Amino acid sequence: MTKARKENSTGVLSPLWETVFLLLPILTALAALCIGRIGIAPADMFRSLWAHLAKGELLPDQMETVLWKIRFPRILLALLVGAGLSTAGCAFQSLFSNPLATPDTLGVASGASFGAALGLLIGLNLIGVQLISLFFGVIAVLLTWISGAGRGRGLNSMVLAGIMVGSLFSALVSLIKFTADTETKLPSITYWLMGSLDSAGYGTLLLGAPWILAGILVLYLLRWRLNVLPLSEEEAKASGTNIRALRIVSVLCATAITASCVSMCGQVGWVGLLVPHICRMKFGNNHLSLLPASIFTGAAFLVIVDTVARSASAAEIPISILTAIIGAPFFIILMRRSGGWQM
Repeated sequence: MTKARKENSTGVLSPLWETVFLLLPILTALAALCIGRIGIAPADMFRSLWAHLAKGELLPDQMETVLWKIRFPRILLALLVGAGLSTAGCAFQSLFSNPLATPDTLGVASGASFGAALGLLIGLNLIGVQLISLFFGVIAVLLTWISGAGRGRGLNSMVLAGIMVGSLFSALVSLIKFTADTETKLPSITYWLMGSLDSAGYGTLLLGAPWILAGILVLYLLRWRLNVLPLSEEEAKASGTNIRALRIVSVLCATAITASCVSMCGQVGWVGLLVPHICRMKFGNNHLSLLPASIFTGAAFLVIVDTVARSASAAEIPISILTAIIGAPFFIILMRRSGGWQM
C-alpha cells in the first residue's frame, strides 16, 4: 500500500484537497471563457460577469455573444460530461473490479451512438437526436441485462453480454454510415461520432443535464456504500448491505449518465477510464475520497481538452481524438511508474 493510500484510508479528503477540487473546475472554466479564436481579456470577462450580476455596463454585442451564448453553454456541457463520465467510469471499475472498465462496459455508448446516427440519418433536429439517442442507450443496457443477468450468473456474464451488445450496435452504426448519403448525411454522422461539444446550447443542456446531475448525485450520496461493490454476495450480506440493489442502482445511474453524455456530444473516450484511474492511484480505493476527486478532476480535464480542441487550429479538432492522444501516452506512463494497478 502506498503512502497516499495509507493517508486516505479513512476516506476523508483533507481541507486542502477539498479546496483544490472545488477551485479547479471553476478556475479552468473562467480561463476557458477567455481563450478561443476571439481572445477576451480576463478583466473584460469579469467586467461582463459583474455587469450581468449587478446590472452594469455590458461589453460590445459580439463579445457578449461569444462569452455567454457560445462559450458558456459549451463550458457547462464540458463540466457536466467530464464529471459524469468520470463518475460512471469510477462506478463501473468498482462494480466489475476491473481497472479497464469504462462507461461503455454495458454497451450504452454504442447504443446511444446508433440512436444518434439514426436520428441524423432521418433528419431529426438536435433535440430529436438527443431523445432517440437516450432511448437506444437504455435499450442497449436492457439487452445487456436480459442477456447477462440471471440466477447463477456473475458479473463476468454481464461484461461479456455488454461486449456483444456493444458490437451489435457498432455494426448497426456502420450500416447507417454505409447507407447514408456521402454528400449530406455521412460527414455529419462521422463528425458527431468522433465527439464534439460544438452543438452545446441551453436547450440541449436542459434536456440532458438533469440525467447527469441526478446520476452523479445518487452515486455521490451512496459513495460510502460503493466500497462494497467489489465484494462477493456473502461478504456484502455480512456487512448488512443489499448488494443486488446497490448494483442495480449503480448500473442505472451510470447508464443514465453515459447515455445522456453521448446523446449531447457523441462518444468521448478515455475520460471515464483515465480520470478515475489517476484519482485511484492518488487517493486509493475508498470512494469517500475517490468519487469526489473523480467528479471534479473529470470536469476540469474535459474543459481543458475542449478548450484546446476549439482553439488549437482553424478547424475544430474532434474531442475524442485529443482525449486519445493525451490519454493513451499518459496512461502508459502512469502504468510504468506505478507497476500496474490492482483493485
